Amino acid sequence: MDTLHGLFYGFSVALQPGNLTFVLAGCLLGTLIGVLPGIGPVGAISILLPVTFHMPPTGAVIMLAGIYYGAMYGGSMTSILANVPGETASVMTCLDGYQMARQGRAGAALGIAVFGSFIAGTVGLLGLIFIAEPLAALALQFGPAEYFAIILMGFTLVAYLSQGSMVKAGVMAFAGLLLSCVGLDPVGSEQRMTFGKLNLFEGIGVAPLAMGLFGVAEVFNNLKAGDAGKFLGVRIRSLFPGRQDWLQSRWAILRGTVIGFFMGIMPGGGPVLATFLAYGVEKRVAKNPGRLGRGAIEGVASPESANNAAASTSFIPLLTLGIPPNVILAVLYGAFLIHGVQTGPFMIRDHPALFWGVIGSMYIGNVMLLILNLPLIPLWVQVLRVPDRILYPLILLFCLVGAYVINNSVFDVLVMIVFGIVGYLLKRFDYEAAPLALAFVLGPMLEVNLRRALLMSQGSFSIFVTRPIALAAILVSLVLIVLPLCQAVRKREKHG
Repeated sequence: MDTLHGLFYGFSVALQPGNLTFVLAGCLLGTLIGVLPGIGPVGAISILLPVTFHMPPTGAVIMLAGIYYGAMYGGSMTSILANVPGETASVMTCLDGYQMARQGRAGAALGIAVFGSFIAGTVGLLGLIFIAEPLAALALQFGPAEYFAIILMGFTLVAYLSQGSMVKAGVMAFAGLLLSCVGLDPVGSEQRMTFGKLNLFEGIGVAPLAMGLFGVAEVFNNLKAGDAGKFLGVRIRSLFPGRQDWLQSRWAILRGTVIGFFMGIMPGGGPVLATFLAYGVEKRVAKNPGRLGRGAIEGVASPESANNAAASTSFIPLLTLGIPPNVILAVLYGAFLIHGVQTGPFMIRDHPALFWGVIGSMYIGNVMLLILNLPLIPLWVQVLRVPDRILYPLILLFCLVGAYVINNSVFDVLVMIVFGIVGYLLKRFDYEAAPLALAFVLGPMLEVNLRRALLMSQGSFSIFVTRPIALAAILVSLVLIVLPLCQAVRKREKHG
């Protein structure tokens, strides 16, 4: 009953005229940010953080949160219509969404993305309300060993469910871990792989790396392909998926929602990992896996559901534990600190209006996005009428501006360009960039928790097998490593 009272209180806070305006502004800005390739919610929230100095704390967080989950909606549009992900979590949507658009089914792809996102986002919010406190109580028992084991399991899951070779995925993950080591040692503050360059002391920026790998690289690939990606405008009535579309998508939406729900909760998870896992699961369970990547509507429904469910549930560790589970929420965490608010177990007691107001605003924002996105979709379609000689330079310009304004650094722009070239080459040689990006983000967390666990055990690795949760996660990781090897041996014996 306390939870319900809290929710009603949250609605009363969120429905205040000022806060309602912030919800609307955040949703619109988020959708726009998602549509514009290269900027992404990380860059947008970083840019707007100074603006929140003179805003009320509740309104500031409500607006920035709206940008976050609004970008999950908006990112699908450019992915489907132009094969350029508006933000990182929309990368997987490109695979089937763009192919559906080329087949004249852009409306069905956009419609199922919007409705699937709404369903998954609603489920995620229900989870945020009713299981936040029990999960927080459980997670409070986690130590460094548990966190290390869970993050390690996340790595192996990504490799296991990757589209291509598990070995290639492992190579990319290792490269990401190496890149994450650039900068100062998190414990001893010694320089690592900085080559004496001041710009590398704080490490490589996440935003320029992601913009390069997933924004600039996609532009390069599109230019090489010479595919203009021109489609006719989509009428509103065509955006409502047909009966067959729903039949093919229903289980994919459910699976994506469940995966996103749990990946959002997991530290180091979030929408990006959720979308890759969801798409990988669809490949595994499909009766005809060859359909995926060729315009299968399940390939749109599952990752879009996963990213919106994860966007909602990722607020659970942030609000209840004070732990931002991904890069975007780490930046959003800065808004709380700016206003002197410490998230964690005592936030409900100390800042009830902010805690419940944010949750209430997310419900309202989810409905707003559904209402706004359907009529606005034809406007986004018009970007495809822009000639390539104008469109792609504009996309690159957005990427350049987005990389520069985060830290007002030319070095970040150079980093983005370098990783844009790297991303292009990876695509050419059939390597996935996602494991690299994920390992880069999770690398510092993995290292810190490993070292803390070994300090607690005085250098003994037995700590990872004497703790049940850590042991279970490590055993899952081992199974995911051994299983493909066994399958490969059986396949070789069968054909040998």
